[in-house]
Amino acid sequence: MTRRNISSGSHFEAAYGYSRAVVTGSQAFVSGTVGMNYATGTIDPDAAMQVGQIVANIEAALAQADFGRADIVQLTTYIAGAELMPVVGAALGEAFGDIRPANTVVVAGFPVPGVLVEISAIAVRG
Repeated sequence: MTRRNISSGSHFEAAYGYSRAVVTGSQAFVSGTVGMNYATGTIDPDAAMQVGQIVANIEAALAQADFGRADIVQLTTYIAGAELMPVVGAALGEAFGDIRPANTVVVAGFPVPGVLVEISAIAVRG
């Protein structure tokens, strides 16, 4: 099976030894993704807005391998505190609607100031 590494161009990928996404056969695995707007270098302080940016960032990585949002079958969502769950859950519901991937939510701390949400994804084509 062929392996293809997808890069966002971030210097962290080489420094920390990871890829934005890895594609093997009909599957794509997207690394934990935060709500960084790479055009402006900013993170919105609103958790729902972070989810929207995260989904856009995940879609950009998947698009490099001809995958789309509808191919996502599993998410792991990390949130900075349990109180964010209603906002994050609603934003995920809006983003994924009838796609409804499997999802696990974990409360976690983040090393990057301002990050409230991080999401990793698995997509399967076909």
